[in-house]
Amino acid sequence: MSGRAFETERLIIRRLAKEDLADLTALLSDPEVMRFSVRGVCDRRATRRFLDWSQDCHAIRGFGPMALIDRDSGAFVGFCGLVPEEVAGVEEIGIGYRLARPFWHRGLATEAARAVMAHAFDVQRLEEVVAVIEPAHRASIRVAEKIGFQAFVTCHFHGRDVRVYRLSRAQWREMASSVG
Repeated sequence: MSGRAFETERLIIRRLAKEDLADLTALLSDPEVMRFSVRGVCDRRATRRFLDWSQDCHAIRGFGPMALIDRDSGAFVGFCGLVPEEVAGVEEIGIGYRLARPFWHRGLATEAARAVMAHAFDVQRLEEVVAVIEPAHRASIRVAEKIGFQAFVTCHFHGRDVRVYRLSRAQWREMASSVG
């Protein structure tokens, strides 16, 4: 995400840092948070690998998972960002998000995902972003639909059937112009 922090009404969105390891481990080790993850629950070691991978993504690609920090309390909320995904043999740029349970049902995932998508299309000028979601993950589907993902195809991804939603910069601009 170009490495720069940006803000929404309630969140600071910045690169994940080594200092986030404890909070990130708590997030990724929560079975309920990780229920639909292809990785499954992560211990501290797996979380450290995820954090290193995230930092490599930013260094190599200019984007990756970003920490979500509550603007009022400074609490670690979770992460949201763009990630490389191989879908049906093709490398795609996907959006991913995970929030700690105390922050569920507040609209924060939608707020973060909308800001990340705006940054992807308006600042980074990406042409397209995908969202890969298991059909049973209703909350994630709602977030994706609220930020503009509509049509999907079903495919096999890491041994699971998933929905692959696709949103282009042109579609994003059309939505933005109809709102404003």
